[in-house]
Amino acid sequence: MKYYLIAGEASGDLHGANLMKALKARDPQAEFRFFGGDLMQAEGGVPVKHIADMAFMGFFEVAANLNTILKNLKFCKEDIAAWQPDVLVLIDFPGFNLKIAEFAKKKGLLVCFYISPKVWAWNQKRVLKIKRIVDHLFCILPFEVDFYKKWGMEVDYVGNPLLDAVAAFKPDADFLSNNQLSGKKIIALLPGSRKQEISRLLPEMISVSEKFPDYQFIIAGAPSFKREYYEQFFKDNSLPVVFNATYDLLSNAEAAIVASGTAVLETALFNVPEVLVYKGHPVSIGIARAVVKIRFIGLVNLIMDSAVIKELIQDDCSPQNIRAELDNILNNKSYRKEMLDNYDKLDVKMGKPGASAKTAELIIKYTSKK
Repeated sequence: MKYYLIAGEASGDLHGANLMKALKARDPQAEFRFFGGDLMQAEGGVPVKHIADMAFMGFFEVAANLNTILKNLKFCKEDIAAWQPDVLVLIDFPGFNLKIAEFAKKKGLLVCFYISPKVWAWNQKRVLKIKRIVDHLFCILPFEVDFYKKWGMEVDYVGNPLLDAVAAFKPDADFLSNNQLSGKKIIALLPGSRKQEISRLLPEMISVSEKFPDYQFIIAGAPSFKREYYEQFFKDNSLPVVFNATYDLLSNAEAAIVASGTAVLETALFNVPEVLVYKGHPVSIGIARAVVKIRFIGLVNLIMDSAVIKELIQDDCSPQNIRAELDNILNNKSYRKEMLDNYDKLDVKMGKPGASAKTAELIIKYTSKK
């Protein structure tokens, strides 16, 4: 069968790659065409556009790059229409993908949406649109099933694909030596995968490092950038940057400072105490605070419905506050233990690996019935 997949950011690239692997295992004749990143490209098929050209976050940032986004949408629609896939698989990235879903539905294509849009956070009436333009929705958070049921929509809960990625990870025994890292304990810095995130968060992260001389601070580099990009933020404080080794970094870390996003949950799954940081354009943050109806932004806290990890957002995301929280994590034994105990409860809630396999089976089943 012909599968057209669209992922627009790093986490979607990871989940898309695992899904492609699972689809190939069940459909040896699978053909892929996709918007994605390096991980999806490694699985074969025809890459159409790279996530580096697509990832814009925040209301202001989207408005500032609207022309590029509209061009990408137009190009994507034309490419789908020309290739005529058996099924369209949309992976998260709702601002873009819901527009593509509407187009595809009008063309009579089967539309599967993997990783539910976060409509429970704001503008819940968008469920009605999703119900109209998406044939099958696959959810990865336990509470989403009941949410959609309230709106009269049946969805498939497949578990969380991050569990698949973590379960498949094989640690590199030579990680430290291969990256010329010292024997000091590690603080992992995960500043995100977009230029906007990195430019706002990395300087704050780096400024904290000099206050903890007994630790080495190491940056998880995004695959779409080179070390030279990160060097502009160093000034006199150069830090190691490792690429394509985030899980190795986390498996060796004592603590982490993490940009809000999928990496927050990944860090918790590796049992690394962390602090969540986030900064956006003031206009975007102002709009978000007016419309978002949830208590937390971090996936760990959302799943647990509790403040398991500290969230430092906008003005609270300062070197002083980051330093204080990191000091707590490293030196307050009871505080650290409480966070790790909550991670154990999180593991129970998350369940077992298998999301990619289950989603692949359902996509093939629904496509065969088309």
